[in-house]
Amino acid sequence: MTRKTSPESQDNPFLGILLMLGFCVLAPLGDAIVKLLGETVPLLEILTIRFVIQAVVLAGLVVATGRSWHMSRRVFRLAWLRAFLHMAGIAAVFASLRYLPLAEAMAIAYVMPFLMLLLGHYVLGEEIGARRAWACAVGFVGTLMVVQPTFADVGWPALLPLLVAVIFALFMLVTRQIARETDPISMQAINGAMATAVLIPLSLLVHGGGAGLTYVTLDQTEVLLLAAVGITGTAAHLLMTWSLRYAPSATVAPMQYLEIPVAVFFGWLIFADLPNELAFLGICVTMAAGLYIILRERSMARAPVLEQP
Repeated sequence: MTRKTSPESQDNPFLGILLMLGFCVLAPLGDAIVKLLGETVPLLEILTIRFVIQAVVLAGLVVATGRSWHMSRRVFRLAWLRAFLHMAGIAAVFASLRYLPLAEAMAIAYVMPFLMLLLGHYVLGEEIGARRAWACAVGFVGTLMVVQPTFADVGWPALLPLLVAVIFALFMLVTRQIARETDPISMQAINGAMATAVLIPLSLLVHGGGAGLTYVTLDQTEVLLLAAVGITGTAAHLLMTWSLRYAPSATVAPMQYLEIPVAVFFGWLIFADLPNELAFLGICVTMAAGLYIILRERSMARAPVLEQP
């Protein structure tokens, strides 16, 4: 007797890659909006409103679609760890954008795919493969060409994207551990609710405590931009969660390099920051590595079908 397997229980690398590409567009757009808001709105206020919007929007969606809130004890504990990592990672991203250009902050953080490959291999036992490793290495070389670090000019804030990389590598590792056991929308709704339960009391405790902690009155434009931050951030991380449901972290990690050219585009469009010739060459190298992974995974996904009688 043959046991039928649900499609959602099987890996679908090409679908996972497409979902991650959606994340790679929405995440830099949200970061660009945060950079605009960072000039006038305190970091903690942006962070709190971003997670409140995530909790409200996705909780409503969970109720409307009849999804389950149930989690095993193991998943519940990991969900709290994931929520704290998510808060810490987003806070580090927002802080780095106050000091660094959008593309540079994004590019420095892209030691993360290497961390993901190592964690996926040594912690989850996922296969890396020589071609994936080489594609990730080539993408990292492209990243270095984009970064052109200027630590002497920026100082310690230049280290914030490195902190982002470490936190989100761990965040994605935890996500991979629980993605198959929970619905992505329910997971993100619970993540938002957990973060909100931490951030609102924290905001009340530290309000008036100094720069970045004291809330300010928002004008209409800032309210709209904050709503956009919440919606794009919620949608982006939902797509990332879905991608890890269908593909191993070692497969989708190289795709995130494509955030860099997208960030460069938004940096040019909104802030008139245009990379020099070497950076443009680095973008081309990065995109080539990402496209190679897409084409290879697509051909591998088709191979079993062609072999069937």
